[in-house]
Amino acid sequence: MLITTTNTLQGKEIVEYLGVASGQAIMGANVVRDFLAGITDVIGGRSGAYESKLNDAKEIALREMAQEARAMGGNAVIGVDLDFETIRDGMIMCIATGTAVRVK
Repeated sequence: MLITTTNTLQGKEIVEYLGVASGQAIMGANVVRDFLAGITDVIGGRSGAYESKLNDAKEIALREMAQEARAMGGNAVIGVDLDFETIRDGMIMCIATGTAVRVK
């Protein structure tokens, strides 16, 4: 499955636009991670625990979006957008949306 943030695929012809495909992931962060991230915030630096959780959420959302596009008959997703939100204490959400297409 080809996935891109652009609206075209170089060297490929889009033969059909199938509609919007999306995937989402909501990840909870645990108390220990929150505590360690708080310490990192105080002393400075990057929070590897939260970066890892964000990456996991992104991968899950992209995988679900690709599965939805495949179910629609697509073999690529173009114009992909990733949105990240915090929705409660320690809850991280990632939504991936794009246009499912069939290319040749």
